Amino acid sequence: MKLLTLNCHSWQEMHQIEKIKYLAKVIVENQYDVVALQEVSQNIDSDLLFDNIRIDNYAVILINEIKEISGYSYNLVWDFSHIGYDKYEEGLAILSRHDILEKESFYITKNKGIDFWKSRKIVKAVIEIDDKPIDFYSCHLGWWNDCDESFERQVNKLYEKVKNGNELSFLMGDFNNNALIRNEGYDFIKSKGLLDTYEISKKKDSGITVKEKIAGWDDNTEDLRIDMIFTNKKIDVLESKVIFNDVNKDVISDHFGVEILIENI
Repeated sequence: MKLLTLNCHSWQEMHQIEKIKYLAKVIVENQYDVVALQEVSQNIDSDLLFDNIRIDNYAVILINEIKEISGYSYNLVWDFSHIGYDKYEEGLAILSRHDILEKESFYITKNKGIDFWKSRKIVKAVIEIDDKPIDFYSCHLGWWNDCDESFERQVNKLYEKVKNGNELSFLMGDFNNNALIRNEGYDFIKSKGLLDTYEISKKKDSGITVKEKIAGWDDNTEDLRIDMIFTNKKIDVLESKVIFNDVNKDVISDHFGVEILIENI
């Protein structure tokens, strides 16, 4: 099983359509079973396509491009957390080439208003792979020691869902906490018994997904490992690799992505 997570910084990138086409090409090449995306936006003034999804939804354009170049149909779950930059409904997505049995979205922040940029929602999909239902979460969490929205509360609300779900879960996304710093958000996540697939992988690279200042990390001067994939069960991870970092594929966002290869589930 192959998984990919990426904060795609949608509609904030130069040459955005070209980068969507490039991402679609890589997804087709690697045949990911599940893709989790964050900062998946659509313009608040665009026409509705179906449900709450508009015609310029980044993920819809992406799956249409995948189908156009390959014939593959990826299933989609999307929802938005808040309004970004006063013009976008900013959300999260899960794409899969397997059947999606159930879908859900839920807030993990105290504030559930779409007009507050720190509101955080999680998108969940139950996906059947090899006749087994597996829970996947696309996650975009806040920051450690945030005075408006407690990071600990966000993790606790998320973990409540995990422990009440199916036997195997994957939490994929931008956790906004540097895994290289001790006794902060990363260690708090692991204190719940969740396993970092990077740590348990047989083969890995640096894991670094941010190398300069970005939105939310305006004063950053250090390498950050904030985009990760966690699981609740011990599994055989053959490889964890950063992608879209100009070493493994071209840069297409202000974050690099993470892909993992799992032998058995």
